[in-house]
Formats: sequence, C-alpha cells, structure tokens
Amino acid sequence: MIALFATASPAHACAPPARPFLPSSKEDMHLYADLIRGDFETYITEVQDYFRCMDEERSRTFVEAKEASEDYGRFQDALE
Repeated sequence: MIALFATASPAHACAPPARPFLPSSKEDMHLYADLIRGDFETYITEVQDYFRCMDEERSRTFVEAKEASEDYGRFQDALE
C-alpha cells in the first residue's frame, strides 16, 4: 500500500525555474536586451508560480501529516 501511494503522488510537484542567463559583457547585454528582458520577466512569473506551488504543497502535506498522525494514534490504540 505504501508503494502504491508513493507512485500515485508526483515526486517533485513544484519545480523551481531555471535562473536566467546574464551575459558578462555590456555589449552583449545591449545586443540581446529584448531576449534577456523577456527571460527575466518569464523567470519572475515562474518563480512566483513556484512559490505558490510550494505554499500549496506545504498546506497539503500539513493536512496529510495530521491525518497520518491521527491514523497512527488509532493504530496505537488498536494495539492496546
């Protein structure tokens, strides 16, 4: 049953976004300004989504841990 539960839930539901590349030379920054700006704007959006996902996953896991703790209590009571 534990193996079934482990395979039913995603291993990494919240994947952090890749940090955008920033060239070291000012010339390249100017040359690729539109691409770089777009990469950073996309990153900011994705990192906000990532933080929301982490918050949701934390809440979900908290509820799951509470339920598991209650199950364990019932298990302990059944053994007495």
